[in-house]
Amino acid sequence: MTDRADLADHADRARPPYAAHVSLRWSDMDAYAHINNVQFLRLLEDARVIAFRDWFEAGGATDRSLLEEGVLVSRHEIEYRRPLGFRHEPVEIHLWVSRVGGAGFDVAYIVTDPEGVGEGPGGTIYAVAETELALYDFRTAMPRRMRPDERASVLEHVGDAAPFRRRKR
Repeated sequence: MTDRADLADHADRARPPYAAHVSLRWSDMDAYAHINNVQFLRLLEDARVIAFRDWFEAGGATDRSLLEEGVLVSRHEIEYRRPLGFRHEPVEIHLWVSRVGGAGFDVAYIVTDPEGVGEGPGGTIYAVAETELALYDFRTAMPRRMRPDERASVLEHVGDAAPFRRRKR
């Protein structure tokens, strides 16, 4: 599947993926003059924080318990497609919920260029990723189940699985 097709497949859904613009830092570069693979996790985290603020706090969303009680990362999977060099323009990270379970959910991502940078959205895909999140109650220091109101909030952002080229499962 081509880069353009990966993003277009997700844009065809009833609800397009959320797009977060995340700035790069000079310190994100490694000795090969591209963004270090570990720094991609920070980019994904920054995009997730931006999206969750909009998904669960803004726009009249009444359910903040998902964020207040706790959500922990339990797994990451990243497929690097192209090197990303430092630049002053941000990357655009499209993200959506790719799986909903009883005690957590997965978030899928496509890291690309924003409109007006490089080839624009879908022109260059730098990475495809997925993060597994577990609900956690910090008060009791225990994992917890997803409540019906939380499930309804999460389900508003569901899309397809992350478009990995090679998946080991």
